[in-house]
Amino acid sequence: MTRTKYYESLDSLRSDVKEMGMLAHEAIENSIKALEELDKELAKSVIDGDQPIDDYEMKIEKSISQIIALQSPTAGDMRFVTSCLKIAIDIERMSDLAVNIAEIAERIEGDHVKPLVDIPKMAEVASGMLEQAMIAFEINDAKLAEATAKKDDEIDRAFYAIEKELIEMMVADASIITNASHLLFVIRYIERIGDHACNICESIVYIAEAQRKDLN
Repeated sequence: MTRTKYYESLDSLRSDVKEMGMLAHEAIENSIKALEELDKELAKSVIDGDQPIDDYEMKIEKSISQIIALQSPTAGDMRFVTSCLKIAIDIERMSDLAVNIAEIAERIEGDHVKPLVDIPKMAEVASGMLEQAMIAFEINDAKLAEATAKKDDEIDRAFYAIEKELIEMMVADASIITNASHLLFVIRYIERIGDHACNICESIVYIAEAQRKDLN
């Protein structure tokens, strides 16, 4: 592998990770929209769209193996290459969580037990974290990554507030337990999406500054 080809491979790797992140971001937003509107067709499209994201993860893993095997990356490039694999794993898991939300949108029967206002707002923060993390990744901006990770506190606060409200509703009216339980799973999935976004931000800081920081 010539040095020109080597740098092209690094650029391609960065592009693939960014594209994978964009697809996962779209999946998260569509899964929440499907939940809000109880749109089973949109939910199915999110589920079906998971395979291309999985394919990106496999492509990225293969590219990384080739880069390491055929060229000895510098210390900085090695941080980038290995972190790309970690980021791809986090993105793939975020996509899986979007699928979980879409599957719940397919299962809910009847109307929601409460107006869906706070849950979409919580999801908007989480998807926004992924979007900002991908920007930070593209421009190698550790400060933006750290600022993005701080938004996870907002997701955690929303999680506990919504969880408390749903449990109180279930205690007051046993007939809503099934649908309310579905929403409890949804907020847990959103909270985990936020955690994975924090992991991505930690990887970006590691690439940029060669140090590990706990941002979650």
